Amino acid sequence: MKIVIAGAGSVGRSISRELISHGHRVALIDRSPEAMRIASVPEADWHLADAGDIDVLTEAGVGDCDVMVAATGDDKTNLVVSLLSKTEFGVPRVVARINNPKNEWLFDEAWGVDVSVSTPRIMTSLVEEAVSVGSLVPVFSFHQSGALMHELTLPDDSPVIGELVSEIPLPPHTVLAAILREYRPINPDGDERFERGDELIFLTAKEGEGTLGEIPLIFSPEDDAPAPEELDELL
Repeated sequence: MKIVIAGAGSVGRSISRELISHGHRVALIDRSPEAMRIASVPEADWHLADAGDIDVLTEAGVGDCDVMVAATGDDKTNLVVSLLSKTEFGVPRVVARINNPKNEWLFDEAWGVDVSVSTPRIMTSLVEEAVSVGSLVPVFSFHQSGALMHELTLPDDSPVIGELVSEIPLPPHTVLAAILREYRPINPDGDERFERGDELIFLTAKEGEGTLGEIPLIFSPEDDAPAPEELDELL
């Protein structure tokens, strides 16, 4: 694939190296001379210019690229790049970086964004995941579908330890996507049993968000699951 990345800072360069190592062609755009560390990603096609300029995007080959990544440190620039890429060049896939969580509501299809990635939100989720046991931790939201990904580490006293995965009912619109055990992903098929310390990855449709508290993996049978209005405090 051909990928154009706006923003040649540490994030843009890291993405570029990964993509190039996977066999993709990458072009980098940045208006800052300090960002032109060409030796760090010599295989990329570098452009010292403003990614918000249509002529610059044309020169970088956005018109025939498969993916546009707006990865600058400025949300306004990322929105402009996303909108131009989608409306002027018809890029099939536009991925945009969100620097300020308060701006998340802007990064949608109206601005040409197919997938938004909030760096602060991801960091928060990773921190919560590292310290939370027995609590649902929001990890990721899928922009197009609105589906949500949550993680739960089973506490030692979970009532489902030793039980078959197939015997534990889940609320509507929610599936157990994977079990992480000793750093290995495990397919949660019907013959698998829950073990202490399992990290569970759930996928939930947007309409099922209010029933997440009904997952019978956190609470003992005698406990009362939280009401939907209490779920926000849990998360």
